[in-house]
Amino acid sequence: MTATLFTNSELLAADGLGPWPILMRRDEIINLKTAVHRTGRDERTIRVWCKEFGIGRQAKAGAPLDISAPALEMVIHGDVAALELLREGKRTHPRVKRYFDHIGLIE
Repeated sequence: MTATLFTNSELLAADGLGPWPILMRRDEIINLKTAVHRTGRDERTIRVWCKEFGIGRQAKAGAPLDISAPALEMVIHGDVAALELLREGKRTHPRVKRYFDHIGLIE
């Protein structure tokens, strides 16, 4: 599914290295346990989403998984357009800002 999501991504075409990571600020990072609680999905599903949609980061194997709370909400709602805008750093775009507001983060 990742290939179809990012096929037309300008970021993907720009350097040929794949989609750029979502840059996360400390106040918008949640851990795996919190993600499971918020979504009602199991750990495996959240891990798959992190890999498939690029919404998490892990420094090395065995390290805690940091997940972008706004990006997770975008995945839950199937809003790939907002996810791409966030990936491009367009945090003040109305479509992206809506998710920050929804989860109570002030951008």
